[in-house]
Amino acid sequence: MIASRFCSLAALGVALAGLAAPALAQPRTDPDWPCVQRKVATLSPGQFWTGPDIAAAGAWGDDNDAAVLAQKLASRRTELTEVDPLIDAYVAKVPAADKAKGLAHVYAGVFEVINGERDKVMSGIARYAQGQRRMAERIRDEADTISQTKDGPSAADAREVSKEQSDIETKFAWDRRIFQERSQSLTYVCEVPQLLEQRLGEIAKKIQARL
Repeated sequence: MIASRFCSLAALGVALAGLAAPALAQPRTDPDWPCVQRKVATLSPGQFWTGPDIAAAGAWGDDNDAAVLAQKLASRRTELTEVDPLIDAYVAKVPAADKAKGLAHVYAGVFEVINGERDKVMSGIARYAQGQRRMAERIRDEADTISQTKDGPSAADAREVSKEQSDIETKFAWDRRIFQERSQSLTYVCEVPQLLEQRLGEIAKKIQARL
């Protein structure tokens, strides 16, 4: 019977609500920010730094030794346990008179690299959310089509469109699965900006400890 072959409109509505809730249904000021974590759109160097004025220190990229160290410290391939020895090795070879300026250069470089990576992640999350929203709309359209066929006038009519109906149901199930998997992945991606902020804060403390 038709009723046994197709989901009811109510059941489909519940399913879609369950799909959308984790990533898209919560009210937020920015519809393109799907994360539970509070959105911090931009970072400023002063949030993590109480040392010498990094603007007054000049361009960090012109200080080759500081730039090399900054890029190494900023890389997530460098474990936090490696940071202290790397900074100590740098301080040991910098003249005492240039230490404060050099460390300011190192921090400025670390901030710029990590903040740039964070900006890319934030933009990626927004694009991800937009894609999820479009997919949710497509799933709703597929659910409506299934429901309309279910409510057709006769079993004979249903048999005539059974191939088309089967294709729609298959696509609906596939899209729903992809949506769920992407929602689960988004949970982990949403943690990345905060992890980058934490790394930046930890490195800043270690640099300032040598001033």
